[in-house]
Amino acid sequence: MEKKDLKSWMLLFLLSLIWGGSYILMKQGLKSYSYWQVSSIRMMSAFVFLLPFTIKNLKKLTRKNLIPILVVAYIGNLIPSILFPLGQTGVDSNVAGVLNSLVPVFVLIIGILFFKKKTSFMQVLGVIIGLAGAALLITSKNPFRFGTMNFFALYIVAATILYSININQVSIFLKNLNGLEIASLAFLFIGPTSLVIFFNTDLSSIKFSPDTIFHTLCIIILGLMGSAVAVSIANQLITRSGPMFASSVTYIIPVFAIFWGILDGEKLNLYQILATIIIMIGVYIVNKK
Repeated sequence: MEKKDLKSWMLLFLLSLIWGGSYILMKQGLKSYSYWQVSSIRMMSAFVFLLPFTIKNLKKLTRKNLIPILVVAYIGNLIPSILFPLGQTGVDSNVAGVLNSLVPVFVLIIGILFFKKKTSFMQVLGVIIGLAGAALLITSKNPFRFGTMNFFALYIVAATILYSININQVSIFLKNLNGLEIASLAFLFIGPTSLVIFFNTDLSSIKFSPDTIFHTLCIIILGLMGSAVAVSIANQLITRSGPMFASSVTYIIPVFAIFWGILDGEKLNLYQILATIIIMIGVYIVNKK
């Protein structure tokens, strides 16, 4: 039975607080490292942090849940961890945070297409409004001028689609595991893969400067909080309160993402503010019963 009590709301707020700050941490990491390296260091940090729990929970890994765990590992974590910093090489962190709010829209679309989830006219309307807001946001400074689309934003959108697949998988196939068990078992596969990826990148491309240590710490914090802790909380929220409630964390994430972006000197133009409002309306309608 899905619970939406005080604990669920507290987990939702904590998750949005952590993930809302993750975009600015990625932005800092990209000042010294490539997007491949940012992803690898992030994932390896989370793997090391979760390793004691992974060893403890190994007995929970079965033939039945292996495929869903692999989906969580690669579709829900590793590939998005590459797509987000790749997107942020051409998109401000606050815009990335806003685009992430499309997750509930894609959760509904994936649920309808592949898991026979029932829907209503209003939810379909919410999907259309949310996607329209996203289209407005990724057309950069002037949505009415052909050729102004920011294609880097499409990497962020692709990551949100993968997140939505992950959320549906967890809610349907991994209900018998708690959030920490799911995360620790998933990173059993992510950690070694990320290590291989890191040592196959061009290590000579790392930009060493007096700030490199700070940039590295930002990525490690991103791995510990934005992956290890946040993924555990997210999985717990999905199994506890359902996929739609869990994905509504994206209501609050843009608030923190925009706040951190403004502190770092980023700005939202009129079109981006309008797009943000449209996306939020769409996500609200998708979640409204």
